[in-house]
Amino acid sequence: MLKRLQVRNYVLIDSLETEFPAGLVIITGQTGAGKSILLGALSLLLGAKADASVIGTSSDNCVVEAEFAVRISPQLAAFLEQNEIDAEDGSLVIRRVVNHNGRSRAFVNDSPVNIYTLAGLASYLVDIHSQHQTALLTDRKFQLSILDYFAGNGSALDAYRELYRRYEAVSSELEALEERTKRAASEYEYNLARYERLEKAALKPGETEELEAEQKQLANAEDIKSALCSAQDMLSSVLCDGEEYTVASLLKDAGRRIEKISGYVPALSSLAERLESCRLEIEDAVGELDSINSNVEVSQERLEAVDARLSLLYSLFQSYSCRTVEELIAERDAIGRSLTDASSDEDRKEALRREKDVLFADLQAKAGELSERRKEAAARFSSAISESVRGLELENAEFVADVLPSGLSSSGVDAVRFRFSASGENLADVAKCASGGERSRLMLALKAMMAKFTEMPTMIFDEIDTGVSGSVADKMGSMICDMGRNMQVFAITHLPQVAAKGDAHYLVSKENVSGRAVSSVRRLTYQERVQEVARMLSGSVLTDAAIANAEVLLSQSRN
Repeated sequence: MLKRLQVRNYVLIDSLETEFPAGLVIITGQTGAGKSILLGALSLLLGAKADASVIGTSSDNCVVEAEFAVRISPQLAAFLEQNEIDAEDGSLVIRRVVNHNGRSRAFVNDSPVNIYTLAGLASYLVDIHSQHQTALLTDRKFQLSILDYFAGNGSALDAYRELYRRYEAVSSELEALEERTKRAASEYEYNLARYERLEKAALKPGETEELEAEQKQLANAEDIKSALCSAQDMLSSVLCDGEEYTVASLLKDAGRRIEKISGYVPALSSLAERLESCRLEIEDAVGELDSINSNVEVSQERLEAVDARLSLLYSLFQSYSCRTVEELIAERDAIGRSLTDASSDEDRKEALRREKDVLFADLQAKAGELSERRKEAAARFSSAISESVRGLELENAEFVADVLPSGLSSSGVDAVRFRFSASGENLADVAKCASGGERSRLMLALKAMMAKFTEMPTMIFDEIDTGVSGSVADKMGSMICDMGRNMQVFAITHLPQVAAKGDAHYLVSKENVSGRAVSSVRRLTYQERVQEVARMLSGSVLTDAAIANAEVLLSQSRN
């Protein structure tokens, strides 16, 4: 049930905080006082669309917060666990903040949630019947859901819908696979040619860089060999005293001579070691130059082969929109997989077809069971609603819920049609035969029936008594009062017969504060209730007769 509601800077409400009891809660107020604003604030809290127009003038944002005491049913527990919401103490505090740019944030027990989660949670907490919701009477989905509630089809319908979800998933996968294989078949020859071209290229990772380096060497091979030979000659042929020596041999001879006199000049010992080190380095360099020189190839044929290979790779890069050989290899493998997937796709399609057939047969069976349950319940449901409506001064009324065949859907193979007649004759679709007052009574009877089967903790009626008056209003008030014995019910009403039935009565009023119209809500004392009910009976001028009548209505509601 809704225990507490706090509203700040919402349209005409500057600041409001009030608590609500269990039972039947009456909300009244003159036209334009702000009753719809109060309902709008609660709807915003429960996931309605938000925009900047709801923000009042006292701040840059508006805040709506409510505390609900809930009984954690298995379904609600599963929802809370799925959305990581903690409510072990049976209390849920929901808060929604709308900023000046129209964006909003929502929280449940201080944990942020999205609007879809908020709306999903609301379905476990509150059922709001607005003034225009009687249009639901003609909605086939609403009609079917009401019958399912009455028939107790909740768990059976959940099992069917899970099966239907699997059937839809398998059907979608099969359809996508068939489309893919159809497309693959039309592209097979093209992909095969692309694959064979890459396969024939015998690609090797990193070969582009190797070929480019080799191309540079081959293109400059003669210059390279000439430089290498010159360097070798310089190190291998040095003229000294008219004779040719190598640089290494000269360094070796110089080192021996210095070593001989190092006993006389100690500093020369280290110098001799340095000369020996230089000799070894030069001999190593000469050997490496010789090795490199012998490996440098001057071959026009090899250069042409490397150029041709690079030209092929560059062409493949352009054709396949790749930049490296590794990317070409990946593309080749992907095309290869697409070619080999054709056979495995056929196997998968066959498996999916078999699974789809099995699921379809199960769906048909479960849909048939649901249909039988609905047909069996329809007669009892029709009788119960007819009896309930007759108690609202439509003594001859007849109501019938027809279960009609329909195509396979997430709800089964049935459609439901509500037929009604106030006279009991010539029943017709409720959209064509029921007046405004009749629809209000019929909707109340349906909501009262829902309340028994949905275990909804709170129900809000926004002028469901529109189009009725007098004793009919009194009887509708009694029906709403009966609902309030088992659940929390809010009734926004203009009828004194209904207002007098409440366990608690709240007045919405509008005042002028610093030149601004501001709405407020307060709970009435017994004497204030007398005055309010009397106003509803007689208008702005209270008469003694109206006050006496109000006292009678209130005293009757206490008994």
